[in-house]
Amino acid sequence: MDEDKKLSYFCLGLGIGVAVGILFAPKSGEETRQLLKSKADESKDYLRRQSEDLKGNAADALERSRQAILRQKEQLAAAVEAGKQAYRDTVMEEGGNA
Repeated sequence: MDEDKKLSYFCLGLGIGVAVGILFAPKSGEETRQLLKSKADESKDYLRRQSEDLKGNAADALERSRQAILRQKEQLAAAVEAGKQAYRDTVMEEGGNA
């Protein structure tokens, strides 16, 4: 959620910056257009990098979750097997004592 806020604030700041830049631009129209184009390209690259980072983080989190679930499953299976063995041992002891 923090990433969404950062992205929103970034886009808002970019829009305000462009508007103020156009209003107070000391450069010619062609120079201003080139500047805006370069800033837009920088923004596009920034967003691409952020999305790749986000995808990577999501993939890592998914893999950690899978590993945690697998460990829990193995522990549960071991606990069930231990319970079964304890039951068998108890039944054998009672059967032998009778």
